[in-house]
Amino acid sequence: MNKFLTIRRPDDWHLHLRDDEMLNAVTPHSADFGRAIIMPNLVPPVVTGGQARDYRARIRAALPEGAALKPLMTLYLTETTDPADVVAAHAEGLIAAVKLYPAGATTNSASGVTDFDKVRPVLEAMAEAGVPLCVHGEVTDPAVDIFDREAVFIERVLDPVRRATPGLRVVMEHITTADGIAYVRENAADAAMGGTITTHHLVINRNAILAGGIRPHYYCLPVAKRETHRLALREAAMSGQGPFFLGTDSAPHPDRAKLQPCGCAGCFTAPNTMSILAQVFEEDGKLETLEAFASLNGPAFYRLPPNEDRVTLRRQDEPIRYPETITAGEETVTVFDPGFDLHWQMEPA
Repeated sequence: MNKFLTIRRPDDWHLHLRDDEMLNAVTPHSADFGRAIIMPNLVPPVVTGGQARDYRARIRAALPEGAALKPLMTLYLTETTDPADVVAAHAEGLIAAVKLYPAGATTNSASGVTDFDKVRPVLEAMAEAGVPLCVHGEVTDPAVDIFDREAVFIERVLDPVRRATPGLRVVMEHITTADGIAYVRENAADAAMGGTITTHHLVINRNAILAGGIRPHYYCLPVAKRETHRLALREAAMSGQGPFFLGTDSAPHPDRAKLQPCGCAGCFTAPNTMSILAQVFEEDGKLETLEAFASLNGPAFYRLPPNEDRVTLRRQDEPIRYPETITAGEETVTVFDPGFDLHWQMEPA
């Protein structure tokens, strides 16, 4: 049995750091990643290059001394987004992508898009300038079952937007279905499509949320689906294929907000993501493809070099104990529990 695995430093291509006390509490838990795409759904959202610059400064201030993490900023796409501001912010290296939230799809998405004709000039400018579009892939039509919203999004929104905007490079974030995996594979030629897969969606299916009692700390959006979909995600993540890469979607919420009659969606996986990934890749006999998923495929899509430095994952005989919660001011945030022992831990090479 392998006792250690050395890989290029991993990146996180979908991360929520929030702001204020929560930002200061959760940011150190992602500090050992090389880069992270930072989500812009604050209140108010990050919609201009100037706001992205200010948010990046707050993130850097929250990082511990010597941290490896380089925050890659995104802008929140609205129906009033200025194409020139997007292109200029990307050309400056200030932002790495623009994020599309259909209005009402998830946490702090009220400012998202309802009329895609209104954002067509932005998308066309992005296609010309090579700015990737990261999409939260769910429709919000109340007539569509929540377990079908990703598949319907592909048909109603994603495919029409891509056909109407030749050259637009798209990341379908936090894929949860076999439909999403198939669509990315079919459209990945020339790096036109990529797809992120979260840590928690490799572990849980919808039974984890609902069977035997409601488990709010497993509730996320997009919601976990049937076991057949989870297995499709694991196969894609472990395939080593270029269009699939790690985006944790680590999404901290105060326990006070999670444990409500109408609780928040999100799993806080930042503290133990690499331990969980090594465990599930080992379980499926695919440790050799972990580097492609966590360290190589994402940079290739974003046209960035892989990190030069290495980290080592070491396997310990005794289970590694992560804290059940962390503290953010007067709040607690529950760390994702995969439901099995973890024996792998990332440390500097």
